[in-house]
Amino acid sequence: MDCIFCKIAAKEAEAEILFENDEVLSFLDINPVNYGHALVIPKKHFDNFLEVPQAKLDGIIKAVQIVSAAVKSSLNPDGINLVVNNGKAAGQSVFHFHFHIIPRFHDDDFKFRLNLKQYKNGFMKETGDKIRLNVKTRNNNE
Repeated sequence: MDCIFCKIAAKEAEAEILFENDEVLSFLDINPVNYGHALVIPKKHFDNFLEVPQAKLDGIIKAVQIVSAAVKSSLNPDGINLVVNNGKAAGQSVFHFHFHIIPRFHDDDFKFRLNLKQYKNGFMKETGDKIRLNVKTRNNNE
């Protein structure tokens, strides 16, 4: 497998590591939105969020909280974005599940450009019905 994050986790590639335990690793993004932009990854490879077993998520989220608090205390940003991109259309460029922890500042000129939609003619209920059916199916399978 030619996954840069797996290589970082295996210490075969360099990274500025911020946090590590047996299952999770955090390091600075080499192309940060703002300085201090960190990534949190599971050491085991999962392509995206939907592939990560529930049992692994608790440890990942705990690491995200620890590193986020450290970024906040160390860099004093005005806010923090936590971002997970799933799939190329969502902006995922490294297909190893990871959280972005992005320190934000009022004057950082980074914007999410939204093109907000409006539901019409019962389409909101129709969409909700489709999703609820799959939630029920998935919830019953656990």
